[in-house]
Parts: sequence; C-alpha cells; structure tokens
Amino acid sequence: MAMTKREKQRITAQENTLINLGFTAFEAEKLRKISMTLQRWHELECGIDGGCVERDEAGKPFWRSEYSGKLSPIADREKGAKKRLSHILWLRNTREWAFLGWPMSQVEIKPYIQGDPRGAALYLIRPDDIPEGKNVDSYYSRGVCVY
Repeated sequence: MAMTKREKQRITAQENTLINLGFTAFEAEKLRKISMTLQRWHELECGIDGGCVERDEAGKPFWRSEYSGKLSPIADREKGAKKRLSHILWLRNTREWAFLGWPMSQVEIKPYIQGDPRGAALYLIRPDDIPEGKNVDSYYSRGVCVY
C-alpha cells in the first residue's frame, strides 16, 4: 500500500520530535515500528474475527481459534517489542550528550504502554509530563505519542 503525502508528513514530524528528544533517526523509526507491533498485539488480545491471543498460567501466548476453539502456540511479539523498546531507551538515556554537542541537559525518558487497541500503544514520558505525586495512568497523554 502506497503512503500518502499526509502520512509521510506525519511520520516526518514525529521523527523530528523524537530526534529533538535525543533519539537518532534510526531509533525513531524503530520506536514507530514497536508502537505498531504493540498496537496490533493489543488488538489480537481483544480478539479479531478469527480468534484471539490468550496467555497460560506461565505467561506463554497462544492463539485461540474462533472456529475450532483450539489453542496453538504463537510467537510472543509483545515481549520482543518491549525488549527492543527497553534497549532503545537505554541507549538514549545513557548517550553522552556532550559528545553530540547538544546544550540540553539530559532527562530520562520512560515508556508508557497503553493497552487499549483503539489508539497509539506507546507514549514517551518526560519528567515534567507527570505532576508531582500523580499517577502516570491519568497523565500519559501529556507525553510524546509514538504511532
């Protein structure tokens, strides 16, 4: 499917925002793909026409077919996406800012994964996004949405 001009502009604006937060262009693209993977996984957990993802007591994911009710093991894409996300944030949060010549002070960016499949799955939270003593669940939308 071809990308529209509007979609390309949206992706470029998001990439520029992430670069201004201290991510590389490569990391920005990876974050976008991680968000899309998590959003799709959340859709599958809620269920689609062919079935849904379920986890057993040990946390291993299975696909439950809507037609037969049979459980089949599937790859845990959520676990892999979270691992890649953790690595990218670690790289960004430990990067030597003086080496890059950036005058900004380094602030730690934390992820917030929103499990509702109707919207973006990944938000990047800066320290000033959440008021002192408040819960991130009520204020995550103040962070940078990655979609």
